[in-house]
Amino acid sequence: MAAEIVNPRSDESKTHGAASANDISSADELFDPAFALHRGGKMAVQATVPIRDKDDLSLAYTPGVAKVCSAIAENPELVHDYTWKSQVVAVVTDGTAVLGLGDIGPEASLPVMEGKAILFKQFGGVDAVPIALATTDTDEIIETVVRLAPSFGGVNLEDISAPRCFEIERKLQERLDIPVFHDDQHGTAVVTLAALRNAAKLSGRTLGDLRGVISGAGAAGVAIAKFLLEAGIGDVAVADRKGIVSRDRDDLTDVKRELAELTNRAGLSGPLETALAGADVFIGVSGGTVPEPAVASMAPGAFVFAMANPNPEVHPDIAHKYAAVVATGRSDYPNQINNVLAFPGIFAGALQVRASRITEGMKIAAANALADVVGDELAADYVIPSPFDERVAPAVTAAVAAAARAEGVARR
Repeated sequence: MAAEIVNPRSDESKTHGAASANDISSADELFDPAFALHRGGKMAVQATVPIRDKDDLSLAYTPGVAKVCSAIAENPELVHDYTWKSQVVAVVTDGTAVLGLGDIGPEASLPVMEGKAILFKQFGGVDAVPIALATTDTDEIIETVVRLAPSFGGVNLEDISAPRCFEIERKLQERLDIPVFHDDQHGTAVVTLAALRNAAKLSGRTLGDLRGVISGAGAAGVAIAKFLLEAGIGDVAVADRKGIVSRDRDDLTDVKRELAELTNRAGLSGPLETALAGADVFIGVSGGTVPEPAVASMAPGAFVFAMANPNPEVHPDIAHKYAAVVATGRSDYPNQINNVLAFPGIFAGALQVRASRITEGMKIAAANALADVVGDELAADYVIPSPFDERVAPAVTAAVAAAARAEGVARR
């Protein structure tokens, strides 16, 4: 691997830093362990070659480096062999849709982007660099990433608000020959599909037997709906704040109009509660609260995946009264739908074979591999593995690499 993400701070420096009242705004922050952990940042770059004397220096830098530069100038493909390009991902945001915090700006997004980068390293062995852009203009973001692309083997778009995120990803995929992946969309969709496959298997059903309802028509909701249809779900309806996304609405954006054409084969209209009556699956990616009577109206043996953080759309205690399988986005409940199960292995597999892009087939392969990790341990409180299960990243990596080769996007 290329440079290792490390934290150069000692325990002593963390303690002293956390005690500096001049640098923090309240007594609560002074004693909050999150501030102590984040002081100085969560990552750094570490060299992979020694520079102990002038001979090492002459090889790592001038004059030795000139030979490598000249070789790459003659054959640009050599950049993958003689730099870290093929092993590093750019984590790019504009800070407009950060976790549950919304539009907090590029500087405030950096702790999350650093966190994403160390998750890439910890769970996939992939180096990543956080890049927070001081623009929310769609064209400026696209042009900036295109100009940065020679330094990276892939681009992970993160926490960019909808609907701009759809256009940004699509245009970057068209212009770049490296994987471009909006994790808020596709990472969430992959893990959701894996959990849903196992929930269906546990109940003796297939995806084709299920009718789903998604609360939220933002980046995650749109991507999950499209992905579940690609994977073969029987039907799925999506609801936004104004109700079910349907063809009879005249207030839809271009993205939602396309969604209305693809989803809701049952032709439902009205509020979310209408769609939930008799539904087999609820998937929440919106926040808010679903009334208990609406949950009770779902089909027997239903699945409730309420993934809003920190407050699920349906509290697990309520969901368990009516559902056979319950999942959330939280780590303190079973069946956590966590993107970290997907994106490190997906990028690791794509980089391993130097894929030009990440295809639908590669994402489905990732979901299937993730579901298969559970194996014979499948149970109502275990339809998706833990992020700390050491089998996850290797399984997803291998499946994605094989799918890339099968689909003709691998270059090695």
